[in-house]
Amino acid sequence: MTAKGHLTEVKPLVQSLIAYAHLIDPWANSVAKSMLADVARRDKQMWFKTSKEMGSELQQLLTSDAPVSQALAGLQESQVKLIKSLPLDAAERVHELSLQSLLESRRASEVAAAILDTESVTEAKARLIARTEVSRASSNLVQARSQYAGAEGYIWRTSGDSDVRDSHRKMEGKYVRWSAPPTLDKLTGHAGTLPNCRCFAEPVFPDD
Repeated sequence: MTAKGHLTEVKPLVQSLIAYAHLIDPWANSVAKSMLADVARRDKQMWFKTSKEMGSELQQLLTSDAPVSQALAGLQESQVKLIKSLPLDAAERVHELSLQSLLESRRASEVAAAILDTESVTEAKARLIARTEVSRASSNLVQARSQYAGAEGYIWRTSGDSDVRDSHRKMEGKYVRWSAPPTLDKLTGHAGTLPNCRCFAEPVFPDD
């Protein structure tokens, strides 16, 4: 079979992947909502424990549900888009591989092998999204609660092991304003919100 013939055959696959992205919308919302509910529960438990030594007014602010509702809504919308992007990215990859086969006159068997590898590529991206989004959600809730309680910034903390990236290691102990997230390795974001970032924010409150 020629590469051109193979291109014709993959069109239904591309169309199916695009249709699937729309079909999974309810499921994506359910998955995102469930994950965020778990993150929010653990976040609130953490603040209940850490705020016991603080004043009663600050403790009430930190354990209030008021600041997190809007953050959770935004996070859910973002995560649904990411989940639905997996089949769309797979469809784009299949389409690009097929076009590339025409331009480079590659054998159909080579193109087929590359297309079949799309599953492992998609799985790797899904794992990255899962790791990053849990951390990002947790970090966003920390930001929402601490800002609500009057914290204008935080101390950047790393996990302190050998896997910490150099750019993140250099941030250890630095004060960062919530309004000015740093740019590291061409990516802008707070501690714990960047891909594969295990760093975390230590909020600085007015009385600290």
